[in-house]
Amino acid sequence: MMPEAVLAAPLIVAAVLISGAVAKLRHPDTLDGWQQLGVPEALRRRWLLLLHPYGELLLAVALISLGGVVGTVVAAAAVVLFGAYLALIVRSRRQGPDAACSCFGRSRRITPVTVARNVWFLALALISAGVIWATPVLGGVLASLGDGWAWVPGLAAAGLTAALSLWEPDIPTAVETGIPVVPGSAASAATGDPGEYVRGRTPAVPVTLASGVTVNLRDLAARGPVLLLAVTDNCGSCLPAIEAMPRWRALLPEVSVRFLLSKPPGESGLTEQAGQQSIHDPERLVRASIADWPTPTALLIGADGYLAGGPVSGYDAIDEFIADVYEVLHGERPRSTPGA
Repeated sequence: MMPEAVLAAPLIVAAVLISGAVAKLRHPDTLDGWQQLGVPEALRRRWLLLLHPYGELLLAVALISLGGVVGTVVAAAAVVLFGAYLALIVRSRRQGPDAACSCFGRSRRITPVTVARNVWFLALALISAGVIWATPVLGGVLASLGDGWAWVPGLAAAGLTAALSLWEPDIPTAVETGIPVVPGSAASAATGDPGEYVRGRTPAVPVTLASGVTVNLRDLAARGPVLLLAVTDNCGSCLPAIEAMPRWRALLPEVSVRFLLSKPPGESGLTEQAGQQSIHDPERLVRASIADWPTPTALLIGADGYLAGGPVSGYDAIDEFIADVYEVLHGERPRSTPGA
């Protein structure tokens, strides 16, 4: 007789799969998202993207209703799936601190906790593959309950715990919904009211990362708010903003602060390959889609597909603008720092 506690593993794995599938159906991923996560090109197909959550649901049902040799094959498929998830997450994490994944619907930054969570999921899948062979071919784990229905509430609680650990409230943050507009920006000039900020859609235009990967700007921002700092090489007025970039990034760890450059990656001395990679827009599609601006200029893009602040031009205005973002996030103005 297989220990009932061990038989809980397939049920918990199924709960995780169902939670992930439902989240993906609520917040579908994109092919650009798969590309950034490192999914092999051969698998980056629209039909696979659409069927992915349904495949997880089917695997979850099979995992709890099939046993014996058939169940073992199903559990082995779960091991391969969670192993692939873990490999992609670890690989993305190594590429930079702003790596993100849409493992459970909404794009979230990959942290050490994300990696540990997926290691645990893989361990549960391995346990499932090791025990499911002892359950009936038809009925699987469910049929093995027998007279042990007393422990069903415990398993239900375990599954619920797994689901709750993955659930996040669909409530936009201050950065996602917008920040107070800085007087003098394009948005306030258009409305005539410096206190009113009209949020336009984020341009769905192609831009290039320093690594050479082409991404859609709107999809990139969907993984977390992005603050673009448009600067150019050999621009004297840009130098203070370029030098302040490390300070601004340290001030706003919740936001991906990136250079927006008009030269291709191989032609700009400001190209940043590591961490928050620079964004390159040789065709100037971003600027043409929003407003004509001088350099330096800052623009905040929300994770909900809309502009969240700016554009704001000039070092002093940008510094004040970033302080506004900080105040929205933390409820107070930032303290002055050395070199500010």
